[in-house]
Amino acid sequence: MRIAGVVLLAGLMAAEPGVGAQTPPAKADIVMVAGCLKEQAPGDWRVVNALDPKPSNAVAPPASELPPMPVFGTKQFQLIGVSIFDLPSYRDKTVAVKGLLIQANPVARLNMTSIVAVAPTCASGK
Repeated sequence: MRIAGVVLLAGLMAAEPGVGAQTPPAKADIVMVAGCLKEQAPGDWRVVNALDPKPSNAVAPPASELPPMPVFGTKQFQLIGVSIFDLPSYRDKTVAVKGLLIQANPVARLNMTSIVAVAPTCASGK
């Protein structure tokens, strides 16, 4: 009797749209952003004064992909997945960061896959 009830319940769930069905996860785009690397608070790393994200791949960018200097934009991205990167060595430098873009408010996040220094300092403005 108990097995029949489980089979019946499973059959009802399969027949009802949306019940037990899983929606596919939202696609995260791999992008590259360039800007100034700052530590807002201990462990809270951000690329500030950043350019708009550009579609990319997960590997470190070749020189031909790096933005022309100086880099000064209006975007900001909080960096996550930072533990494997030596971010203090890039502090207050212009960087190009690649990763998975996660749109969020108030600040979009970037799950890092690579970082390269573009310039030894940050642009001070336009």
